[in-house]
Parts: sequence; structure tokens; C-alpha cells
Amino acid sequence: MTATRTIIETMDLTKIYGMGDVSVTALDSVNIHIEAGEFVAIMGPSGSGKSTLLNILGCLSTPTSGKYLLDGKDVSNLDKVELAEIRSRKLGYIFQSYNLLPRTTALRNVMLPLLYDRSRKVSAEKWEELAKATLEAVGLGDRIHHQPQELSGGQQQRVAIARALINDPVLIIADEPTGNLDSHSGEEIMLLLDKLHDQGATLVIVTHDPIVAAHTARTIHLKDGRIDTIVHNGNNASRASKKEVSHAAD
Repeated sequence: MTATRTIIETMDLTKIYGMGDVSVTALDSVNIHIEAGEFVAIMGPSGSGKSTLLNILGCLSTPTSGKYLLDGKDVSNLDKVELAEIRSRKLGYIFQSYNLLPRTTALRNVMLPLLYDRSRKVSAEKWEELAKATLEAVGLGDRIHHQPQELSGGQQQRVAIARALINDPVLIIADEPTGNLDSHSGEEIMLLLDKLHDQGATLVIVTHDPIVAAHTARTIHLKDGRIDTIVHNGNNASRASKKEVSHAAD
């Protein structure tokens, strides 16, 4: 049986803001383990620490103490430049408000991560071909030259998903990806994320919506900076685990 690959491992992850009497412990010794191919939700009330945790997992912030290993690399103490390099190479982001550039085509919005990644020695023509293929994969092959204001909310989120996929990340982080959408468009986005999961993507989603969380394999509930409960949703087991079971049966 092939060993699974660990994408996220945190050990006693702690984040404290301020000092002395005015300090606030946003995260308190949080331990999380997420393997390749898993689809995991993070939930919690306001002040639970989920935004702080998301920022650390997304290499936008570092912990006060404890360790965070991303795809086997300790990123706990990296500086801003090193974190930016990790983000560009290993992470894909999906935001509630899409964060698309206005007056810029869907194609150019999707190409942005490639344009900022100087480590990729690829011609602009190859980048464009890859961006077109990624937009087609999310059902927007006929909208590549449309600007955000010419697209519905659901279509804008699909562009954002394509942008998150373009650098072939080891981890996709989605922050309330259906929060600005109606229920029908939101369900379409979740079905698209389910499809990406089926294809082997590792996804972590922060949400307040239990219907959204139900799409995942397990939901990590935070409270007062600690893990309160972990709920196994009974579906969408990690693709890595399913492949192992399949190989074992063979």
C-alpha cells in the first residue's frame, strides 16, 4: 500500500495578537492533519479563530509559536518574500468576492498568477493556451474575452476558480466561495469543487453554511481558538485513500 502524502500538518499552532494585558490568543495549540486529495471544511462563530487559521494555512501570516508544514516543508518562520514564493507555487485561492481585476478579460484574469511567477520559463502563448484550457474546464470556454461586469456572479466565481487552478497548486483554499451567490449558483460552484476533488485536488474551505460543509469529508469546528469538534460527513473520502483501497483490491 502506497503511503499517503500529507499536505497540511500543524503542531500546537498558536497565534497571539498584542502583548501583556492586551494580548489576544486567536489560535491556541491547534493540531490539524490533512492528506492529499482530502476535502475539508473549517467552521466556527465570529472570533473562533477561523480567519486567523486560514491566513496561516494560506501563507499570508505566520504563527506566534508551533509549526506549520505545507507539503512537507516547514513554513512557520518564513519571511514575507519567501511566503509569497510559496503562495505562487503551491497555493490556489478562491475568495468570496472573486477578487477579479475589472476591465480585464476572463482570460487575462486567469493568467495573472503565471505572469507574476518568474520561475516559470514559459512563453506567453503557452500561458494563454493553458488559461484557455482551464477556463474550458470550468465551463467558460465561450466567455474567455468577457470582462467581470459582463459575467454573472457564478461565472465570475468560475473565473476565480480557474485562476486558482492555473499554477497546478498542491492546495486550494476557498474562503466563503458561495457567500455572494444565490442558492442555485452556490450549489453549482460546490458541484464544481466536488468535481475538482474527484479529480484529486486537495481543498480546504472556510464557510458558515452547513449545506456547503456537507459537501466535504469532514468539518473542523473551531471555538475560542481551539478545535471544538471534528465531524465526519460520511462522503467524499480522500482520493488518495480511495486509490489505495482500489489498488489493495487489485
